[in-house]
Amino acid sequence: MGKIWELDFYSRPIFDENNKKLWEILICESPTDIDSDYDSLFRYSQFCSNSEVNSITLGGAIASAMEKAGETPSKIRFFRRQMNNMIIKACDDAGIPVFPSRHTYALNRWLDERETDFYPHQEGYQAPKNTASVQYPQGNAVSLPDAVKGDRTDKWALVSLGSDDFQDMREWAIAFGEAFPLSLADIEDNTKIPGLIIFSKRALPLAAWMSGLELGYLRLETGQFPRICLETGVSDSWILANITDDKTLGEAEGFETTKQQANGVHFLAIQSSPESESFEGFWLLKQG
Repeated sequence: MGKIWELDFYSRPIFDENNKKLWEILICESPTDIDSDYDSLFRYSQFCSNSEVNSITLGGAIASAMEKAGETPSKIRFFRRQMNNMIIKACDDAGIPVFPSRHTYALNRWLDERETDFYPHQEGYQAPKNTASVQYPQGNAVSLPDAVKGDRTDKWALVSLGSDDFQDMREWAIAFGEAFPLSLADIEDNTKIPGLIIFSKRALPLAAWMSGLELGYLRLETGQFPRICLETGVSDSWILANITDDKTLGEAEGFETTKQQANGVHFLAIQSSPESESFEGFWLLKQG
């Protein structure tokens, strides 16, 4: 299977001679395992004028990126909802599956770097007045599909691992999953990484179903009925665990605190039982 790419197509704080914003196409490789080298990931960038903002220009950039990479990606992820139709059209024309996703961790990091270290040094740069990060909508969380929903024998637990524990992740027995290098999130040695483990008799079908989603991150939803939700795509939300007592709520709040201390890094794991030595599913995730 080919590599996964992440893509953005949007205006930048750089103005041309007609005082019109330049637009930029960014394409980068999506790291999928803990040993990926962030600095060595494939990257492609191309500026264009506002009159060239269309699916034809984007399709040409995708073709140029494939020529540069020497391969066709297995799929492309993008987060920019405003460009939804144009990005989907260009990718469809190129014959590449495309998915709106909050799992664009490498692209988000690259954008942050360019906004700090690259754009300010370009001719025509004007510091943006609004530097707010992209805000994803959070839809109303819904129950898991009946085909993968567990029963009363299912259990779940909030746990944590040290960042050093992930060094041998390649050797773990994992049926479905994805990871990224912790260096992408500037994680220091011995940082606690929180996670949620689900123990289910339907562990394998649940993990297989989740592998077909664009997993974003886990979040605690407070209120009258607190629960832990899984955010997928750019607006979907799924209920993974209902919280029914104060002790568990305290643990969930601790999960959120530890996640923030780990720069948003956390994980979701699925096993058939607490005694199992393998994972039907294991995903390293990042919020923000």
